[in-house]
Amino acid sequence: MRTMLPRRIRSLVNLHDLVMQNSNGNIIGINKLKHPCGMYSTGSTRPEFPRKLKKNERKPLVTSINELKRLARREKKQRQMVKEKILRPPENGLLVKELIPIAHEVYAARTELFASVSKIVESISIYTCSLCGEVHVGHPPHKIRTCNVAGSPANKEHTWSIGDMKHVLPLVESFHLYDRVGRAVSHNERLEVDRIPAVVELCIQAGIDIPEYPTRRRIFPAYNIAGKVIDFEKRFPKEVATGKGIDTCGFLGKRKKSSEENKLMDMLSDDTQDVAVRGMEAWERMRSGASKLMQKYAVQTCGYCSEVQVGPKGHRVRNCQAYKHQMRDGQHAWQEATVDDLVPPVYVWHVQDLTSGKQLLNDLKRYYGMLPAVVELFAQAGAKVTDDYAGIMRDDVAVPELDEEKWVV
Repeated sequence: MRTMLPRRIRSLVNLHDLVMQNSNGNIIGINKLKHPCGMYSTGSTRPEFPRKLKKNERKPLVTSINELKRLARREKKQRQMVKEKILRPPENGLLVKELIPIAHEVYAARTELFASVSKIVESISIYTCSLCGEVHVGHPPHKIRTCNVAGSPANKEHTWSIGDMKHVLPLVESFHLYDRVGRAVSHNERLEVDRIPAVVELCIQAGIDIPEYPTRRRIFPAYNIAGKVIDFEKRFPKEVATGKGIDTCGFLGKRKKSSEENKLMDMLSDDTQDVAVRGMEAWERMRSGASKLMQKYAVQTCGYCSEVQVGPKGHRVRNCQAYKHQMRDGQHAWQEATVDDLVPPVYVWHVQDLTSGKQLLNDLKRYYGMLPAVVELFAQAGAKVTDDYAGIMRDDVAVPELDEEKWVV
């Protein structure tokens, strides 16, 4: 078959076979390598890192746009017909009983996670760029030139400053709802309703009772007739159900500093590795438990900014300053949220060799991996990283020296 090909094609085929034999021989060790770094490979099969969205890009939709249109058409037809729509918990205001233990587990895991991070940041340095906000865990900070914002230097090097716990675990807040089935928070009520961590608000709506944040627990379900939610529960007067009898702005005055985290920090071991292992487990429990809760309890997020609202609908506060907010009059572009919106992982460059003390260089950045900042913090403290992060961690990639990088194939 090969003899029937033209001379030029046969020469290209022979050259391809020669190259493949040479490369295979190098891999299995038949031929001697001309350079000890010939085994490095940067193939195209490497996983892609999480990409930062541009300012004019919207977050990916959890449910496709065609499915959302189909559901909207079906709800419109149901509203036209005056009949009852059967609601299931938690849409009818009742709790999902099998998810109440998960809510307590998520709340406990969050408390343990914050206590573990507070303990470890005392021994491991955290840096943040004062211009673009990038985070680096460990000393010294990297030299990768990725600072590309207004006012950054011409060489795109970061301007590092000392960071703290909030850069590793950013706090995402949500308006606390006394009645999750009631109306949304209006723009005029934005200063009267408390904002609490979104994970805590999700746990409260899923069954946790915190005295500082009262919430309405129904005994009888609410009904949906012709698209309107009607509450026939007679134990609560109508004026109380709408929030008139509730001191929504008095929670801050009644709030007392919880000592659960301080007690847990005292109970934690002085062994940094043991604290890191417990913190890593708490991080995984909190994220997995929150994902289970979000399958039943709706959480909304803005498609262009980081605003989150726990509940069946988003609030009406006009404080969005993202892409084309003028066209929306400051309203948020609400869509279904994911666990990354509720607990955002701040991705940082992964340091493989902690004992060398060398900085991560810009010329070798294609060999480095990335991890969420919390996972990187626990990994540097001695905890084992789970297989879920093996792809982006790139722990199986050998990082060459700077003078060997030109020999990498």
